[in-house]
Amino acid sequence: MTSDFSAARIHLERAYHYLRGNDETSRLACEALDLLIETVAEAQHRRPEAGVVEFPRATARQSF
Repeated sequence: MTSDFSAARIHLERAYHYLRGNDETSRLACEALDLLIETVAEAQHRRPEAGVVEFPRATARQSF
């Protein structure tokens, strides 16, 4: 099963929006959510690692 980073990001941003308080707990939670949102956004836009295809090496040509 693959992760739905887009949906996760939406929920994290919504949680951030609900934590509007000026208290220390709200501020700390928003800082933590900032890190999570950034990590999820990076994962969402990460390109899959490209595979390398090796071609056979040319051998000495034989003249006919």
